[in-house]
Amino acid sequence: MRQAGRSLPEYREIRAGVGMLESCFNPELVCEITMQPVRRHGVDAAILFSDIVVPLKAAGIDLDIVAGVGPVVASPIRSAADVERLPRLDPTQVDAVSSAVRLLTAELGETALIGFAGAPFTLASYLVEGGPSRHHDRTKSLMHNDPQTWHALLGALTDITITFLQVQIEAGVDAVQLFDSWAGALSLADYRSFVMPHSQRVFEAVQSAGIPRIHFGVGTGELLGAMGEVGADVVGVDWRVPLVEAARRVGPGKALQGNLDPALLLGGWPAVEREVRRVLADADDAIEAGAVGHIFNLGHGVLPDTDPSVLTRVVELVHSL
Repeated sequence: MRQAGRSLPEYREIRAGVGMLESCFNPELVCEITMQPVRRHGVDAAILFSDIVVPLKAAGIDLDIVAGVGPVVASPIRSAADVERLPRLDPTQVDAVSSAVRLLTAELGETALIGFAGAPFTLASYLVEGGPSRHHDRTKSLMHNDPQTWHALLGALTDITITFLQVQIEAGVDAVQLFDSWAGALSLADYRSFVMPHSQRVFEAVQSAGIPRIHFGVGTGELLGAMGEVGADVVGVDWRVPLVEAARRVGPGKALQGNLDPALLLGGWPAVEREVRRVLADADDAIEAGAVGHIFNLGHGVLPDTDPSVLTRVVELVHSL
């Protein structure tokens, strides 16, 4: 499989001098970064290199990704007037993403490409808090004390998310994944009242594309039943809930994704192998319990200190079983 225009050393040099968000708007760089795990580890699908705040940045919201911190918003949302001033996303503002997807579909051949977007709630949490938050106190305060403004905010972000995913679909992705990274901070009642209707609208908007729709969250064990109702074909499960229990909570007719704890990859191979085999055995039980399939994956992202060779061995082990 050919490389996208430049050698890996050249891309490392470019990446060193390019900010995270700038990288997401460089089609060749997005293509190269997306391709590297496919070439190196032989995974079954590629996930578009992006960030959940890319469509917000493209629309004109003043934010940046600060090293060691994460997304930081210059003017956090505090009122209905702030919501009214939010820009909308025009598809042409993410032409770079379309170009990257087209480069990737040509590069990947038969390997599937999964599109990527942040869910409205997680986007809202960054905009309201001004950056990452442990307790999401301002976010929860807004949703309970001013629900009208909250739903207006989530409505605007839902529109942005739909546009961003539709751009990727039209460019040729084979599936889409909606990341609600912070939904696990909510109670089930709050999720159903303040989040679920907006996520449902995202999945309904892309349903006609006829491609698989994946919903991802962390710490969402108590929300899995509601997440199974949102409209996704595949529901992500982190490492806290056994897959067979997740299948029961999500309900029949859905596939599951997960759920190896990424921290385990930092240990020795015998422990990693044992846990990989356990997850796969749990997946078989989950399918017997009603899940229509299972995508082996981590329950969250790869930790920075992970030895890449361990990832390769995990992929090889899964393929061998």
